[in-house]
Amino acid sequence: MNPNAFSNLPLKNPMLQNLASLGYDEMTPIQAESLPLILTGTDVIAQAKTGSGKTAAFGIGLLERLVVSCFGVQGLVLCPTRELADQVGKELRRLARFTDNIKILTLCGGVPFGPQLGSLEHGAHIVVGTPGRILDHLQRGSLELKTLRMLVLDEADRMLDMGFQDELSSIIAAAPSNRQTLLFSATYPKTIASMSARVQHQPVTVKVEALHDEQQIEQLFFRVENDQRIAAVARILGHYRPESSLVFCNTKKDCQELADALKSRGFSALAIHGDLEQPERDQVLARFANKSVAILVATDVAARGIDIKELSAVINFELTRDPEVHIHRIGRTGRAGEQGLAFSLVSATENRRAAAIEDYLGVKVERAELERLAMPTETDHAAPMICLCIEGGRKNKLRPGDILGALTGEAGISGSEVGKINVFDFHTYVAIRRNSARLALERLSTNKIKGRFYKIRTFS
Repeated sequence: MNPNAFSNLPLKNPMLQNLASLGYDEMTPIQAESLPLILTGTDVIAQAKTGSGKTAAFGIGLLERLVVSCFGVQGLVLCPTRELADQVGKELRRLARFTDNIKILTLCGGVPFGPQLGSLEHGAHIVVGTPGRILDHLQRGSLELKTLRMLVLDEADRMLDMGFQDELSSIIAAAPSNRQTLLFSATYPKTIASMSARVQHQPVTVKVEALHDEQQIEQLFFRVENDQRIAAVARILGHYRPESSLVFCNTKKDCQELADALKSRGFSALAIHGDLEQPERDQVLARFANKSVAILVATDVAARGIDIKELSAVINFELTRDPEVHIHRIGRTGRAGEQGLAFSLVSATENRRAAAIEDYLGVKVERAELERLAMPTETDHAAPMICLCIEGGRKNKLRPGDILGALTGEAGISGSEVGKINVFDFHTYVAIRRNSARLALERLSTNKIKGRFYKIRTFS
């Protein structure tokens, strides 16, 4: 008998059937450690990295403890970014597929209030959202938490880093004191312990090993002078030519400057940081996910909510001060049995940070010299896909199947040439292989999609 089988838990049959249909064969370590506690109503502090299965851990607990006949907000999940909130909402809806009449709402900033107010008037069992927008609804009276049974703080460390302490305190003050509180965090700084002491009752701490298999990730420290960093990143990318790379910077300024410098050198690169408006963030993330952009330059906070399963390389433009954050960064590559590359630029002034990371890892990281890498000779480092933007989305009743049908039907393009399709409220992003992009643009511009014409733009 498999000790990590979901059937060992006291789960309802519809949930067990749905988990089987989703291919959830057995619990991940964080699920096996936390779910038995969550299902008994215990407050939990869970330390687990992105990709560990934490959303399903608290999601299954949320759904199993719902009283479906009570049509009030019983579960609230707070996330640091809209991207993460959207991911969590989608995963909860997948987990709830076999359970009738469960309503899940996502409430985030960057979108109009009107549709959210309308949705709230019809009630919801679970609300997922960002602290600022959730607090706005509480203050307007459009959201009430008097029936709340479970509060989840997802990626709590990032919410504190982003300055959401006051909003979190106000939201928690509006929630019943007899609720269950789950605190999920990739790292465990002192601020998390302090928060737990204020908001949880006799919590049980669950920690899943955060270190990564050395055999899955090739990690190197490249020695650099501070003024060499941009040239060093370009040289690493030109030598290794990873299909997709996430480059971490410690500041928004460095983030944008590096992305601009890489583009000027012929690399396919975009930046994501806190100064971008939400539509720009959506576009950047969609293009990176659909492989029409090969390099994403990001700050730690902006990178939360990015869940790219096949990430070839992670590059640290500078070392972070926190070894746990370093582990979290490089753990985004080398997943699902694939080999990953993790490169860090280390100047003489960062040797202490490098030593702290090695102490945390318990291994020495190989030092490498940039001079041993081949100088990049090509000036065109294009991504494998081109991104088309259709000026229509969910509000126009467009679905991915409609776009795929228009491309493979009227346009006559092979389905294998079409990549990821992301449908937002008013825009849709479609990845097309480069050799078919011109034909796709021409055909979509001159043929109707679901009975009407749409304006099409292209990003190269």
